[in-house]
Amino acid sequence: MAAGEFAIASVESLGAAAAERSLLAQCRGGDAAAFARLVSLHETMVFNLALRMLGNPDEARDVSQDVFLQVYRTLGRFEERSALRTWIYRIVVNLCRNRRRLWMRRKRDRSVGLEQLSARDESQLAQARRGDSPYDAVRRREQAERVQKALLAISFDHRAVLVLREVEGLTCEEIAHSLGIAEGTVKSRLARAREALRARLCTPEAAR
Repeated sequence: MAAGEFAIASVESLGAAAAERSLLAQCRGGDAAAFARLVSLHETMVFNLALRMLGNPDEARDVSQDVFLQVYRTLGRFEERSALRTWIYRIVVNLCRNRRRLWMRRKRDRSVGLEQLSARDESQLAQARRGDSPYDAVRRREQAERVQKALLAISFDHRAVLVLREVEGLTCEEIAHSLGIAEGTVKSRLARAREALRARLCTPEAAR
């Protein structure tokens, strides 16, 4: 990145941080419109992350509602040591973990293939922009479904670091802040998660 581009990016980053602080201050002051704005900025990210962690659209919607309820109740305790998005990631993962434990206690298999992703519509739009043939779109969707099915088959902790790193694009440091674990732990889990996913994808069942 050239010096001029770096300066522009830095200014934009500072502007975004200032805008976030202003929005947080309004929310803490009881401004309902400001909180609605906060929700609109993050609701897609929250839903998609919950969906990838749980594999069930209905459960993901329930968790998304719980996430913003918790954000509303605990916003006063957010110390702004990290970005608001990073703090919200942590809430999403924790609530998804709790929901998964509830499933296990009730001994119910609520796992659903991620082919139900609402992101399917987004992939169709992306297909139109790329000019893909119907064959290319089917092949790409089948590959994505294989990966998503394998992702749901690995452990929750491994899934969390993998989704945050490969899908959400967080750094290992940001993931450590989001999950409340050491950065070294993130790196080791990430390595194991990639190996576990690779193993799942290599099984005969994954190829079906």
